Amino acid sequence: MLPVRVKGKDSSGQGFEELVHTLDVTPDGVRLGAVRRELNVLDEVTVFFRQRKMQFRVVWIKKLKGTSEFQIGLRALAQERDSWGLSFAEYKNQTAPQQSAAAPGIA
Repeated sequence: MLPVRVKGKDSSGQGFEELVHTLDVTPDGVRLGAVRRELNVLDEVTVFFRQRKMQFRVVWIKKLKGTSEFQIGLRALAQERDSWGLSFAEYKNQTAPQQSAAAPGIA
């Protein structure tokens, strides 16, 4: 989990800025937890992490039962290399197409 600030407009059109945390981070998206504002799908928000400022679009929202908290899924509006300042080498290896160890035509 990484602490981040999220800034945007909630579902009622009110501007907000609050401290939340990441649950999952990938090069092209993030899942945030501890969000206390209801957002709309397709809304744009800004996420601040350390000295970084990143733009995202809301792709899904989930209200947690029995709480006033939401989890939100965000997709990056721009593909920035190392936008989080993290290494995604393991993620890239998992998403790359699997290649056969043997050369074609060799049994």
